[in-house]
Amino acid sequence: MDSFNDVFQAAQAYCKERMVDATYNLYIAGLEPISFEGSGQVTLRVRNDFIAKIVRERYLPMLEEAFKSVLGFDVMIDLVVPSESPAPLPVTADGPAAQAPVQPEELPSGKYEFTFENFIKGSSNQFAYAAAQAVAANPSGAYNPLFIYGQSGLGKTHLLNAIQIEIRKNHPDFNIVYVPCEKFTNEIITAIRAGTTEQFRYKYREADVLLVDDIQFIAGKESTQEEFFHTFNTLHEAHKQIVLASDRPAKEIKSLEERLRTRFEWGLTADIQPPDFETRVAIIRRKAELLKLDIPDDVTEFIANHLKNNIRQLEGAVKKLNAYHMLEGIEPVIGVAQNAIKDILNETQPVPITIEKIISEVGRTYNVSPTDIRGPKRNSNISAARRTAIYVLREITGMSMEDIGKEFGGRDHSTVVYAIKVMEKDIAADQRLRETVEDIIKNVRA
Repeated sequence: MDSFNDVFQAAQAYCKERMVDATYNLYIAGLEPISFEGSGQVTLRVRNDFIAKIVRERYLPMLEEAFKSVLGFDVMIDLVVPSESPAPLPVTADGPAAQAPVQPEELPSGKYEFTFENFIKGSSNQFAYAAAQAVAANPSGAYNPLFIYGQSGLGKTHLLNAIQIEIRKNHPDFNIVYVPCEKFTNEIITAIRAGTTEQFRYKYREADVLLVDDIQFIAGKESTQEEFFHTFNTLHEAHKQIVLASDRPAKEIKSLEERLRTRFEWGLTADIQPPDFETRVAIIRRKAELLKLDIPDDVTEFIANHLKNNIRQLEGAVKKLNAYHMLEGIEPVIGVAQNAIKDILNETQPVPITIEKIISEVGRTYNVSPTDIRGPKRNSNISAARRTAIYVLREITGMSMEDIGKEFGGRDHSTVVYAIKVMEKDIAADQRLRETVEDIIKNVRA
């Protein structure tokens, strides 16, 4: 079996789940694996220059994300057309390296459904798990809404999907809608621009079960909050089940309207805490089992002792060990585990926040594009977003006024100073603005 071929097929399967079949078949299905270097360089062959251009412009980030989901680390992808392709993969006794269909349970990524059976229970998540099971067993009859909160990477999304899968199994006729809050917001913006708000409302208000992930991102977005308020009321009054997930309790979501905050607390609130040692060990063993990777007990305990706050990091460490084993034949021993978690350990410490992330979060809050925030436009909403971005950038990164000005179209030192002073004055006088800024900073640092 060709290990790189397996990795590539898993990456293709990842993309296929996220694309329309016709688009996938045209741009991704025809890619061929050429080589993988230890430095993380992946070379793929494309049929022609036209396909290569489209893949580079539209689908390269998804491909990179797909490889990362399989391998647990970033790769760089190089696309080559036949005239410039290096030698193809070796021909085996069975013919050229085949791209046979891969079943999800056979993927090298160890992909598995987010079911209750696959959720690793422990003292840190037992209450949320039990609440989710109760809702799945008796939609709208147990807790409505169910509000699950906890830090990123602790299993909230897993529980939301487990509820969805269980209800769909027992009630195949139910209309179940699962949506990340950011997608909900983007759909509202699109509906308003296209004049299709009635279709948007029908989609969500006719649901038997509505599950919304990362609901904290609704904060500060007036149109989204207004629409969600009426959606919530319609569903709740019709005794339809609502499940929400957040990285913090409703009372700590700044710039969230009080009428929504109280509704989020109508039902049951359940928190998920970082897993204890025993649970971390169980998670590592389960992930290794799915990957068919034999990890010694001392290596398992080493990882569990060093990665304590995030389940995704535990799974990422196991993926790295598996990648070393598959691609280079390296057995998972303590020394290899130390190298595998080195980058992850660095990630658990404070790291510089990217400028793009700050500007993107401000843009989402103000419904303004990052390009406009950086650009010359002076509409009131864009100017307000720009001042906020400048202020947050200074608060989080401590960059010099000159460097901040360069990030915003080469604005001079005095313009940046003025923007920060205006923000400081406005924040002192406007509690809502102060809460909006606090929420942006918290989201960026999450």
